Amino acid sequence: MFKLRIVCALALLLAFGSTAHAETVKMVGATAGSDDGRPARGMTQASVQSKYGSPVSTRAPVGDPPITRWEYSDFVVFFEYDKVIHAVVKR
Repeated sequence: MFKLRIVCALALLLAFGSTAHAETVKMVGATAGSDDGRPARGMTQASVQSKYGSPVSTRAPVGDPPITRWEYSDFVVFFEYDKVIHAVVKR
């Protein structure tokens, strides 16, 4: 009787435990390539300064590769060497 229970449990585990499930998550308000006023990834420091003006403050490069931070009134821009890697809107 005990062996029968083990065999049934293993059969159920194999039948239902190996199925894969996927979930699609829809993010409202997040669109790829949307123009929300932030600098785009890959822009140079010169092009950011030309388009958005001088930053309110800057932080010196830190680490290797060097990451520089420029703060504007509405967003913060992070550079690796002289290219934008991320721009974050302030709350």
